[in-house]
Amino acid sequence: MHRVAVVAVPPVTTFDLSIPDLVLGAVMIDGRPGYDVQICTAQPGAVASQGRVEVMVAQGLEAIDEADSVFVTGTSARDDIDPRILAALRRAHAAGKRVVSICTGAFVLAEAGLLDNRPATTHWDRSDEFRARFPLVELRPDVLYVDDGDVLSSAGLTAGIDLCVHLVRRDYGAAAANTVARLVVAAPVRLGGQAQFIESPLPSETDTSLATTREWALQRLSRPLTRADLADHAGVSVRTLARQFHAETGVSPLQWLLHHRVVRARELLETTDLPMDQVAQLSGLATSDSLRQHLTRRTGLSPSAYRATFKPPSPEQLR
Repeated sequence: MHRVAVVAVPPVTTFDLSIPDLVLGAVMIDGRPGYDVQICTAQPGAVASQGRVEVMVAQGLEAIDEADSVFVTGTSARDDIDPRILAALRRAHAAGKRVVSICTGAFVLAEAGLLDNRPATTHWDRSDEFRARFPLVELRPDVLYVDDGDVLSSAGLTAGIDLCVHLVRRDYGAAAANTVARLVVAAPVRLGGQAQFIESPLPSETDTSLATTREWALQRLSRPLTRADLADHAGVSVRTLARQFHAETGVSPLQWLLHHRVVRARELLETTDLPMDQVAQLSGLATSDSLRQHLTRRTGLSPSAYRATFKPPSPEQLR
């Protein structure tokens, strides 16, 4: 079981504070919880929050000592952070624990010096303030989340859900991530580099969204789909498709297709014993060489190593 400590920094954003427990707490692996999520704070008891919800936290920062991952969620206190919290985060990172921020929790990690000379993100509306206060951080204000190995950060609110689903995928594989995403009724796969804030207004009821075309494409990932195929289904030109696709998803049609092909390949590697060339064909990656190239680039594992890592053992193997 992966142990998680969630640090409540007052005044806490209650929605953000609930996200790790909501998502990670729903993960079941072979009938057992995948994560043990504990919420802690510097001064146990009533914790000030934004809004009218009262928050009580029973555990102190000693919960961090037993954790494998440490989360800091959103807070409106972007300065004068309790020095006990900053010291605990520095010790956790020095000890090799994974450190994660959601929304303005990035201000706390930056104040602790854990984001210096590293890529990170935060809520887009706080980007100018963040950049002015922490010039050593490589701020990426227009993405959903940033995975820099042992230090991760997300934008606000629902981007925190995306990051947690991403972590489940990292820890337990694509099938587990998709299962928990369905449980919490979240998108199972959103790229970290997808835009967190899009200036274009959402299509009105009389406009044509590409949601139907994306669903159509997901049912046909094994086929060699092109931008022209997608445009034909949507009834628009290729140029309009590219512009509208980026407005709705933050990525190009081909980037979106490739991402979902790799996700499909990961699911097949986890849930079947199909040979690599069939996995490649069914996911639309065409060849085992292409499968190896794209999977290794995104996970650092070859297809055989990925299957060995994430495919559950058979009942015979458990005997």
